[in-house]
Order: sequence, then C-alpha cells, then structure tokens
Amino acid sequence: MKITVIGVGTLKESFLKEGIAEFRKRISKYAKIEILEAEDEKIPHNASAKEEAQIKEKEASKIRALLPENSYIIALTLHQPMLSSEEFAEKMARIFTFRNSHIVFLIGGSLGLADSIVSAADECISFSKMTFPHQLFRLILLEQIYRAFKINSCETYHK
Repeated sequence: MKITVIGVGTLKESFLKEGIAEFRKRISKYAKIEILEAEDEKIPHNASAKEEAQIKEKEASKIRALLPENSYIIALTLHQPMLSSEEFAEKMARIFTFRNSHIVFLIGGSLGLADSIVSAADECISFSKMTFPHQLFRLILLEQIYRAFKINSCETYHK
C-alpha cells in the first residue's frame, strides 16, 4: 500500500512540519507515504474571478506533473460529500482491497483546486463545511489517514 499527498504550496511553519513528521512516522507502519509539494502561484490583491481561475489552472498543471501513474486520485474539496472517520477508514480499505494499492490525495492552494483537476479525480470528498488553511489541512489529513489505519486494524486510538 502506498499513499501520496500532493499539496499546493511550501510548508514553512515548524510546528506543522513537526506534526506532519510525527504522523508520517506513525503511518509508515501501515503503508509507504510520501508528501509532494506543487509550487503555488502568487495571487494579486483583488484578483478577478478570471485571474483566480487562471491561477488555479496553473497550479493544476503543476499537480498533474507530480501525479503518479496507476493511482487512485481523491481530490479534497469543500462542496463534496463528507465522511465520518469510520466511513473514511472503510473507503480507504475498499480502495486498497478492490481498486488500487496507491491512493493519491490532492490538496489545493488558498484558492482551492481547479475544476479540471477535480473532474479528472477518481473521487472527491470533503472533510468539513469549514475552511482550513491548506498548510494546516495536510496535518489534518495525515491524522485522519492514521486514524483510518488504526480503525481498520482494530487498534486502540479511535474513540
């Protein structure tokens, strides 16, 4: 099993790096994991909707360049079905068992993901109706991936 997380932007905050390193270590007991960063585009102050769409499309091109072949791609977006931790764990188990041994999660930049990359994904899910900073969301995602492995292994962690 392999998991790849592709996020837009470079992580700078040391406290987030430490948290991510901890969950990468925990997840590595269950699957190979890698985190790839696509360079984000500068957003002009008061950018128009057209400019924002162009920025998201440029970031999408950078994401596409990082996409591994033969993987199951899950785009993380705001306006998609939300799952409980248990449902997320079940989904991961079903993908690994019946579809693909490599799952790729896509996290957009501050503007989100381009429609073109969302429509090309195998699946789209949302973690919350709330908006999270994309850098913080990497940590949230890794925690939920770790929680899913613990749930699927019937190990204590999940409450």
